[in-house]
Amino acid sequence: MNRKERQEARANRYRELAEKANKQSNEASKLSHSMVEHIPLGQPILVGHHSERAHRSLLDRSWNTLGKSVKLSEKAEYFEQKAAAAENNDAIYLGDDDAVERLEAKLANLEKKQETMKETNKIIRSKKLSEVEKHDKLIELGYSENGVREAFTPNYMGDIGFPSYSITNNGANIRRVKEQLEKAKRMKVAEDKEYKIGNVRIVENYQENRLQLFFPGKPDEDVRTQLKHNGFRWSRFNGCWQSYLKHWQIERAKEIIGG
Repeated sequence: MNRKERQEARANRYRELAEKANKQSNEASKLSHSMVEHIPLGQPILVGHHSERAHRSLLDRSWNTLGKSVKLSEKAEYFEQKAAAAENNDAIYLGDDDAVERLEAKLANLEKKQETMKETNKIIRSKKLSEVEKHDKLIELGYSENGVREAFTPNYMGDIGFPSYSITNNGANIRRVKEQLEKAKRMKVAEDKEYKIGNVRIVENYQENRLQLFFPGKPDEDVRTQLKHNGFRWSRFNGCWQSYLKHWQIERAKEIIGG
């Protein structure tokens, strides 16, 4: 199961939990109503009457059940939000099957953005062009009429155009994506490595960018603590402890297992 499939499975689990909580909330709400539906609307508690104790007890149970319904409704909303977050997670992971293609598309967009920002500043700050010429050139660059108006709107510093830090930050993003892309390309052709230390099977899974540790059984508490402290998490999908595939993680895993 690849990351996208796991992402979809996670979203489905959250949806199921949300539906279950919603169902339980509705059942609790109906039960709360049924507890007091035989009591006339506005009927006060008859203090001193033989019915006083039962009346108070029934109202308390109805109120508590209604409170449970509200909490279950909040729980359903929580899982709905978790499901939506899982579905809308469009981050690019090096272990994704389409990581190279998506990173290439992201790089192309960033480079186009960089060129557009620089050309925009060049046009609107030119002293040789008239306002009409600047307008026409921005339209040729791909701006809409609203976009042209926004380009000439001063920022909080009173300047027009893109500030230098925007261009600098975008340039840094371009360099970062290029590094990711090169690594993704290397990983795509790299062969997985598998070996054992003692009775623990270690897999350097380059296709998923994971370092995977397969123990023959449940590791003792000290080992689990060390694994968690060093960024390893239990994957029930793969049946192993795993982390991102890094050089220092491989060395740390060997220390934990050897120790």
